[in-house]
Amino acid sequence: MFRVRAQIDCDRIPGGYTGKGVTAAILDTGIALHPDFEGRVDHFGDFLHRREKPYDDAGHGTHVAGILAGSGEVSAGKYRGIAPECRLVVGKVLDQRGEGSVDAMLKGLAWVREHQREWKISLLNISVGIGKIRWDADMEKLIRAVEELWLRGVVVVAAAGNAGPLPGSMSALGLSGKVITVGCHEGGYFGNRGSLCENYSGRSSDGAAVHKPDVVAPGTDIISCDYHVRRTIRGWQYPYVQKSGTSMAAPIVSGAAALYLQKNKNARPEDVKRSMLLSATDLKRPWTEQGWGMINVRRMLEK
Repeated sequence: MFRVRAQIDCDRIPGGYTGKGVTAAILDTGIALHPDFEGRVDHFGDFLHRREKPYDDAGHGTHVAGILAGSGEVSAGKYRGIAPECRLVVGKVLDQRGEGSVDAMLKGLAWVREHQREWKISLLNISVGIGKIRWDADMEKLIRAVEELWLRGVVVVAAAGNAGPLPGSMSALGLSGKVITVGCHEGGYFGNRGSLCENYSGRSSDGAAVHKPDVVAPGTDIISCDYHVRRTIRGWQYPYVQKSGTSMAAPIVSGAAALYLQKNKNARPEDVKRSMLLSATDLKRPWTEQGWGMINVRRMLEK
């Protein structure tokens, strides 16, 4: 995460913003009790197995949460997330293989909506690539639920998915205008390596009414919290792991949104999105590859 912070200009931000006072919801595979989240996982919901205590049997959700809000405690801050004091509400909607159902996602979205004001949720991260769903009615339900949260004041950030780079490969949820859709791009950091995330990041169709993604963020070889973490007599074992994909890019943007919401407590989702898009760094790539460009946290917070 230390190099990611440099790529998105997050280490030179004025004001010392950390996401303090902001609560973000995450719908994913769950969350492990990692020391980098100590005391900040306020609520947990399991929509698959109905377990009460936080857990993660896949690791994806823990990694995502670390990118957004990990404190970097075990790494002396090196692998801290973008908003290291942000509080978390986590819903498990994906199983140990990272798979889920429309029903589980709808239950998770309803849970966030039901408790939004009580738990002061102002941000939702969905690092779940949703492809073509068999029944159009199910897709409409998902989009309607997400857009309702946006209209209620929740900033919704969704991954573009990893089905690219062909046109029309965008994750279905990301096509909504009431979502900040995040693609993956390294902006030249690794040169032209074949495994770079921009080579498979989802894209909208060239002739689509709404061009997506909205912005991009790094997503290749991101080091964040590992669900295998264990405490031993010699200290913490397996605290971090490396993963790639638009799932990793999305919580970078969610973390930036948390910083903006800390600074601008009455900001509406459209305010956050507008500031984010207008401050992005143009990578001089096609619109369907980069949207408005690479997120730039310093410029966003100056707006």
